[in-house]
Amino acid sequence: MNRSPSSIWRQCATPGRARIPVVPLALALVLGTFAATAPAWGALYKWTDANGRVVYSDQPPPGDMKIDVIAAPPPPSNPNAMKDMANKEVESKKQQQEAAANSKKALQQRADAEKRLDACKSARAEITRLAADQIILYSVNEKGETIVMNEADRRRRRETLETFIKANCPQG
Repeated sequence: MNRSPSSIWRQCATPGRARIPVVPLALALVLGTFAATAPAWGALYKWTDANGRVVYSDQPPPGDMKIDVIAAPPPPSNPNAMKDMANKEVESKKQQQEAAANSKKALQQRADAEKRLDACKSARAEITRLAADQIILYSVNEKGETIVMNEADRRRRRETLETFIKANCPQG
């Protein structure tokens, strides 16, 4: 299939719209970028070395030589700009660290609240089981032996759980 550049151009062009040549547009964009960044390149130094050669460099010559600065960047409008920028960066990092610490603290508080609600739910369920007299409940003593809970053990355990619920659980 033999396609000429004009046929490709016709396929790419939208009817009713102007055709913009791509190469000159790209060239203008590249040159504009270089022109905008040229002042950021810094100073260009010119000097004559001991052998009589003319040297051009972006670094000043070593020693005491007569130099010509060809293109120096403009002086900063704020002499403390670097110091201010460094202070802002330190402040920004500090704020990020504080935000991370606050986020971690909030997550920990949320996890603690969930654990407390689970403990309250378990305590209320256990009080309900302790209140049912027809259910035989077992507990484990210090020796690891399983024993049947008598009425006095049930009452003591229920009082302990009710104290825990009053101190740690929301009413509801």
